[in-house]
Amino acid sequence: MSFFARLKEDLDAARSHDPAARGSLENILAYSGLHAIWAHRLTHRLWQNPSLRFPARLISQLTRFLTGIEIHPGATIGRRFFIDHGMGVVIGETAEIGEDVMIYHGVTLGGRSLAKVKRHPTIEDRVVIGAGAKVLGPITIGRDSAIGANAVVVKDAPAESILTGVPATWRHRDAQRETKPAVDPAEYEIDYHI
Repeated sequence: MSFFARLKEDLDAARSHDPAARGSLENILAYSGLHAIWAHRLTHRLWQNPSLRFPARLISQLTRFLTGIEIHPGATIGRRFFIDHGMGVVIGETAEIGEDVMIYHGVTLGGRSLAKVKRHPTIEDRVVIGAGAKVLGPITIGRDSAIGANAVVVKDAPAESILTGVPATWRHRDAQRETKPAVDPAEYEIDYHI
């Protein structure tokens, strides 16, 4: 995929995940999540060559300083990944992220071990991770799942799960329930004829 095709794909992903995204120029200039992802693509390529790992780490630390988002150059990230707001996001070295994944600010994809093994989570395709969630250890979160805000996830979850709580527990998604509005708009209609 060409550089410009990938750039367009990232901008389209931002627009599809963020109703506040107004236009490509604004997104290119003002979206720290996009800046962090673009920098990660460069640092990840450098990381593949052992003699370029030091510059990869320096660039990733500069990106962290500028964006508030820390993505280790060794992390593997799929296409159309989107970080909304971004501040405080940490993605560890052995994390693996699938395609069409969206995360919010304050998310940690972290480890629970100091051993030099796979110690960070695997996030499959189309997962949404809520603000402040902590996903820790070499666990797998199945495709089409959602992790609630501030959940602490330390165990695997199958595809199409909803994970909430500390420590998080999962339940299967109820597609019909999720298509209904959380609040009935009629409850908030104001009767001006009182």
